[in-house]
Amino acid sequence: MAGSDALYGLGLDTTKIETMYYYMVLSRALDERMWILNRQGKSAFVISCQGQEGAQVGVASALDPTVDWVAPYYRDLGVVLYFGMTPREIMLGQMAKAEDPSSGGRQMPAHYGHKKRHVLTGSSPVATQVAHAAGMALAFKIRSEAAVVMTSLGEGSTNQGEFHEALNFAAVHRLPLIVVVENNGFAISVPQSKEMVVADVAAKASGYGMPGIVVRGSDPLGVHQATSEARNRALKGEGPTLIEIKTYRYTPHSSDDDDRSYKTREQLQAEKDDDAIVLFRQWMLDQKMWDDEREKALNQRVRNEVDDATDYAEAAPYPDPATLWEHVYHS
Repeated sequence: MAGSDALYGLGLDTTKIETMYYYMVLSRALDERMWILNRQGKSAFVISCQGQEGAQVGVASALDPTVDWVAPYYRDLGVVLYFGMTPREIMLGQMAKAEDPSSGGRQMPAHYGHKKRHVLTGSSPVATQVAHAAGMALAFKIRSEAAVVMTSLGEGSTNQGEFHEALNFAAVHRLPLIVVVENNGFAISVPQSKEMVVADVAAKASGYGMPGIVVRGSDPLGVHQATSEARNRALKGEGPTLIEIKTYRYTPHSSDDDDRSYKTREQLQAEKDDDAIVLFRQWMLDQKMWDDEREKALNQRVRNEVDDATDYAEAAPYPDPATLWEHVYHS
């Protein structure tokens, strides 16, 4: 974890640090509740952010949600919460309710979209969001808007054609784009060693003439710093940056997967020993900016918010079947 010198060098005050921690804890709690709802038969599908909260909040906290946009991938619960999506809105999408702001209950869970919150709608094919983000970044450049686009994906998705096409296009046109690879080591059940020869996805950046940065997901301040530097570079017209965040996935790929067939419990425990939430909490305690009473109050706040979101979404109506063809066909 970065020390106090890095803290002040980043211009982060105690309020911002506590906000980062809040969103990490909230992301974990919401995610854990989604798994319970899935096992109860109340939610059909869960794709988890557990283990990647430090990476996501570290990135989002370095952006400006009032002008910047994000084109997240399906694990980015921490990103969209930081950008203003509420726990209620997340749960409405998880339960496919009519009020779901992402799709009105029409999409799979975790396919986030929220125009007001600057969250670009995602689709199911992996890596397409990178091309979409490059297009939005081109629009920003044409309009001379002082804003950047951040898009994210897993390391397995970097083998898709859209990833390479988008990075090449963004580099050629020096677009204000930040591409974040949240490398949790597995493309579903396939380990990175069987996905690519290089040890670092960031090494691919050299092929496009852009910086490739590697940072640990268990160090949210380091992630924040890398993202802040990439944003400043983009705003100065110096083009895109590829950031690889080494992180973990504490759950199976999704609620339809069983990771016990390809990940040992000893490996999983070793990963949990590097949990960003635990390490960040301890760092705040060491810096004398946190204590047990604040921890207790925060956990109670988060529990109340998760309970409220769950109750609200469970009581909300499903889409009217009569609306099935809306936004699908035009006559």
